[in-house]
Amino acid sequence: MSSSLSGRTVLVTGATSGIGHQTARLLAERGATVLVHGRTIEEAHVAVDRLVTLPGVRADRLCAYGADFARLKEVEQLAHHVAAAHPHMDVLVNNAGMAAPERHTVTADGNEIAFQVNFLAHYLLTHLLEQALTSDPGGRVINVSSALHRTGSIQWNDPNRTRRYSRLAAYAQSQLALTVFAADPRVTAVSVHPGICATSLLPLYAHEGTSPAEGAAHVVRLCDPATEIVNGAYYDRDQRVSPATAATETRTVKRLTKLADLLVGHTA
Repeated sequence: MSSSLSGRTVLVTGATSGIGHQTARLLAERGATVLVHGRTIEEAHVAVDRLVTLPGVRADRLCAYGADFARLKEVEQLAHHVAAAHPHMDVLVNNAGMAAPERHTVTADGNEIAFQVNFLAHYLLTHLLEQALTSDPGGRVINVSSALHRTGSIQWNDPNRTRRYSRLAAYAQSQLALTVFAADPRVTAVSVHPGICATSLLPLYAHEGTSPAEGAAHVVRLCDPATEIVNGAYYDRDQRVSPATAATETRTVKRLTKLADLLVGHTA
């Protein structure tokens, strides 16, 4: 891989473990300035300390940030801190994710937790960082999605799934929303299914998976300006394939934007 990532600034959400941590590692090894996000600032510092021990990784190119995505106020604070320190950003990797819990769980903001953590928080973060990402041409967003988005449907009248809850359906809905969101025209974005990897989300898919580093390599390839991307494109590992039909419908993109703006209390 070329060193065209050198000197670029990339924020990776959920960078303290799994694919996110390996993505941060690969980016740091290639000379990028990596903003390492964790659920708490303590977790982010631990992740940074682990990265600094690796050969070729410079401590002055790593920054730790904490924000619990189950609290939208913390997402707003994260965006303000990042934008103040890095008014120009090259890439945002929307990677933080969780499996939907067995029992229906609602955040303090009033949203079903997987929908908020996996999608709404990233929606809000992306829009609050829009100026930093578009200050120079070439800024891009990589949504780490899932092949399970194909099994999902967005319950427009009940996105919190209060009437009928299933953890798999809730997870699939959050991944579909994240994939649809990549087609939003405000910032160039793509989605990627990094493969079935041995992370905390593995039980949703299978008993065995490839290494998180293998999944991360597919994410990092899309971060590289040498890889040309088309807004709204969807990748299954390193192959560009068609996403679920909903993800290519302008009407669905507009409807999701309206719903998300309402749920995050953000007006575009």
